[in-house]
Amino acid sequence: MRILLDECLDRRFANSLSGHSVSTVSSQGWTGLTNGQLLSRAQHLFDAFITVDVNIEFQQNVAAYDISIVVVKARSNRAEDLDPLAPAVLRALVAARKGTVTRVAGPSSLTEQN
Repeated sequence: MRILLDECLDRRFANSLSGHSVSTVSSQGWTGLTNGQLLSRAQHLFDAFITVDVNIEFQQNVAAYDISIVVVKARSNRAEDLDPLAPAVLRALVAARKGTVTRVAGPSSLTEQN
């Protein structure tokens, strides 16, 4: 599977997605593009887009794009916090359908409220 990691994700997370071809937004030269521009370009080269942007499905007409989107909710966007979620992300990638958003969250994503 061809996977694109959003620029807000630690690029080292790609190492946890073994068995797939993983690129980053910055390696594609797409840094700074809006989500709409990014999805328009990515849908022609990638099967899935991984992001931590929990609002993407409310800001974009996801069904209009020929790419699946996986939203990861972790304590932070650092590899140390993302890596434990890699098995769940890999399962989500297999089950995800193009034009849809799949969410992956781990217990470490919960934050205490005062």
